[in-house]
Amino acid sequence: MKPAAAPDPLAQLTEIRAIMERSSRFLSLSGLSGVGAGVVALLGSAVSHFYLQSEFPDGYLRLMQASEPERRAALPFLLLLAGGMIAAALLVAVFFTRRRTHSSGQTLWSSPARRLAVALAVPLVAGGLFCLRLYLGGDAGMVVPGLLLFYGLALLNASKYTLDEIRLLGLTQIGLGLLAMLQPGWGLAYFALGFGLGHIGYGLLMYNRYERPGAAGTSAQ
Repeated sequence: MKPAAAPDPLAQLTEIRAIMERSSRFLSLSGLSGVGAGVVALLGSAVSHFYLQSEFPDGYLRLMQASEPERRAALPFLLLLAGGMIAAALLVAVFFTRRRTHSSGQTLWSSPARRLAVALAVPLVAGGLFCLRLYLGGDAGMVVPGLLLFYGLALLNASKYTLDEIRLLGLTQIGLGLLAMLQPGWGLAYFALGFGLGHIGYGLLMYNRYERPGAAGTSAQ
């Protein structure tokens, strides 16, 4: 009878490292939540476009040169729209991600999920307040670039607590934010491209890679 082969120390270390990484990162983000958030952003962009067209002769372009009283008059609706979009996107994300965590036997509000939420929230809150000050200060054309840049930085900050592909989405948002700074008149289009189509593309990528039945990443999680 041949003696049992001695365990490979390198293989054991690799396995331990993989287990520790899974336990410290939230790997159950649903790609469908990204698709849902993208659809919400596209709908919000359309509502914003039609609202601005009804309030100003040239819509978004006119808003950038509007007087302070005109900008303040439009602010309540824009804040209400932004709040509704954030709430809808969060509800969609929680629904699909909770469904995925249940199917994988994990919990939604785990320690890695809390670290992920904090890593996202700090740059997002700071960026939102900064962009509000830009709007009130008369530099409305830089609001959308600022939103894209701060959101991209938030994703980069959070990527160490979740899937590596989040980093790619963050870099994409930063790139779009920089381009939007060069073309401020196209801010609404860049908003729809980054928050809308960017999320949909990312969500479909994640779904096909990790959630679709038979996907290679399904068993890895």
